[in-house]
Amino acid sequence: MLHLTIRTRLALGRVGPCWKLHNRDNQIHFLCAKESDIACTMAVFCVLTGDLVASSDLTPQGVDTALHCIETAANDMSDWWTPTVKSRFARRGGDGWQVALDAPLFALRAALFIQACLRRDSDTTTRIALATGTGILPETGDLNAAHGPVFVASGRLLGKLSGNTRLAHADGGASHAATRLADHIASGWTQAQARAVAALLPPNAPNRADVAKSIGITRQAVNQALWSAGFPAIADALDAIETEQRK
Repeated sequence: MLHLTIRTRLALGRVGPCWKLHNRDNQIHFLCAKESDIACTMAVFCVLTGDLVASSDLTPQGVDTALHCIETAANDMSDWWTPTVKSRFARRGGDGWQVALDAPLFALRAALFIQACLRRDSDTTTRIALATGTGILPETGDLNAAHGPVFVASGRLLGKLSGNTRLAHADGGASHAATRLADHIASGWTQAQARAVAALLPPNAPNRADVAKSIGITRQAVNQALWSAGFPAIADALDAIETEQRK
């Protein structure tokens, strides 16, 4: 993973509003042009940009509740791996949101986790446009000030989603194909299925017996919910995708 930090002041060139800097460890950082601006970091991210479906039918409290659920899911992703995965969340407009995760291999897993958490806790659904690539993020973590190809690609794709499409991947090819198939499976999740799926989707999830105990049902009920939700096939697909991306 490319993760970049400012350590020197050797300017190599201008990138957007920032000056590109290089250090002897071959890491790259960006120093914003204005003294009032803050330092920026370029890294490889997966970016998920979304909006709530039929948000005009929701009360303002309903919108806030749904977006809070997505924010909580994004924060939970920070506990997914060691060393810690960094996830960032921001609201965009009235019913929009964006998440950036500095572990691009988890892009589809993250999108499905958000869908599962939202279905578990509400009747609201969201569209999600996935993209992976480089972007520049202020060291404050403020996504509303982030820019770069990956943020542009995710945002543009969201604007193209229509009909019953809830998940799509800007990278195209096999990534988009897997995402569309996962979308088809996830669109049929019941609340009980989503509850079990959300508990088992994290890559460091507990075993099924512990999940059953934590949500107050039997292990057999957890197994049934996962099977009927198509989780075994989804888990195999995610493992295959992530193994390939680690190479």
